[in-house]
Amino acid sequence: MQSGISASQELVSQFNELLASDRHFGLLATISSEKLQPLTLLTASSPGSSFSSNVDTLLQPHIKPNEALYIILRRYTSTPALVAVTYVPDPAPVRQKMLFSSTRLSLVRELGSEHFRETIFATTAEELTSAGFEKHDAHTALEAPLTEEERSLGEVRRAEQEAGMGTSTRELHLSKNMAMPVAEPAMAALRELGSGTDRSLVMLKINPDSESVELVPNEATPSSIPELAQAISTTEPRFTFYRFTHSYNGSETSPLLFLYTCPSNPSTKAIKFRMMYPLMKRALLDIAEKEARLLPDKKFEVEEPSEITEEAVLAELHPRAEVKKGFARPKRPGR
Repeated sequence: MQSGISASQELVSQFNELLASDRHFGLLATISSEKLQPLTLLTASSPGSSFSSNVDTLLQPHIKPNEALYIILRRYTSTPALVAVTYVPDPAPVRQKMLFSSTRLSLVRELGSEHFRETIFATTAEELTSAGFEKHDAHTALEAPLTEEERSLGEVRRAEQEAGMGTSTRELHLSKNMAMPVAEPAMAALRELGSGTDRSLVMLKINPDSESVELVPNEATPSSIPELAQAISTTEPRFTFYRFTHSYNGSETSPLLFLYTCPSNPSTKAIKFRMMYPLMKRALLDIAEKEARLLPDKKFEVEEPSEITEEAVLAELHPRAEVKKGFARPKRPGR
């Protein structure tokens, strides 16, 4: 469940300050006037102070036994360096507990999930001491280790859940601090598809070096769903817009489909590259609608292109009406 509460400009500004300087240890935030609002920046007394000492001296004075709080801490020396803590003590008011719990993913998503290495949900002040963090680390270390493939797919799926909103500008914002431009050939193809020309397919990919959205050249335009599935990469994620012209009940129809595919084999690309796709999916749809007048009739999200079948697409486009049987009166006994 999501609460619909978004980050204020003041919070974004102070978060950028936290990112810009290592002397800032953390940022505290709350919910006020239906917005995520900053409370205070935690600044270390000396640059070389440890995480444990900063937790006990800087963070603990702000922890109250009956008041929920969002806590962003600089914990790691390499990126992503931050940890996001949602502190919801049991004695806190019920409405406050519900709001903070349902908004915690929004906080990470709007500030940019790429900045956070982990998220923690705490219910007692003891969990937010140096000893509490050590206990958390020990518990995490005991969890069953994941394979590289499981870890990669987990990160991608987490990114999908926390994907942020897009913007109406040419740059597609993954967060308030990262932007991804759309190459002009890609935009031109989207506009061509939206203008009603003979173009029926626009396939897009992310260039990991330039971090831009680029057009995937296609030798031939697929004329059916099986041909479309064959044209989509089985090793890299893709965004695909396809105008599916077909006959239904004696009439020709051409609905616009949007397909996001993310093959399950992560060995060919780094996790960061794969995470770019779910993070910017909604932003791409936003700019396609506002700049190219493309509003998909149906959206599909699958791992493998082979999962895209004509039967599944037609079932989504033309669902069979459920026939409800009326109540049958029992036969009268006797003759």
